[in-house]
Amino acid sequence: QVQLVESGGGLVQPGGSLRLSCAASGTISAIGTMAWYRQAPGKQRELVAHIVSDGETYYTDSVKGRFTISRDNAKNTVYLQMNSLNPEDTAVYFCNADIKSTGFSTWDYYWGPGTQVTVSS
Repeated sequence: QVQLVESGGGLVQPGGSLRLSCAASGTISAIGTMAWYRQAPGKQRELVAHIVSDGETYYTDSVKGRFTISRDNAKNTVYLQMNSLNPEDTAVYFCNADIKSTGFSTWDYYWGPGTQVTVSS
């Protein structure tokens, strides 16, 4: 079995910073693209950023220049450094990863349970 667990969420004032982490564990053979999504109340879940195995990154326009996604392949972990946070960034942030489990030939997408980020004064 494979699990993703996020950490690092919390309450922060506008202009502040947070760093999210997501660690994958279990019977993992390989990890492809890792990503962060977010879902604000009453809105659809949206892609925030992703990073492929070679380090190439993508960011949605609203976070460009403020958020940085990175990964540590040795630790099966993806990070999201969030700077200059504003109230519109308030959401539950979910980790997503494309993982090949040991003994299987197919790849599957896995989700973490989410971590709340609240930006408020």
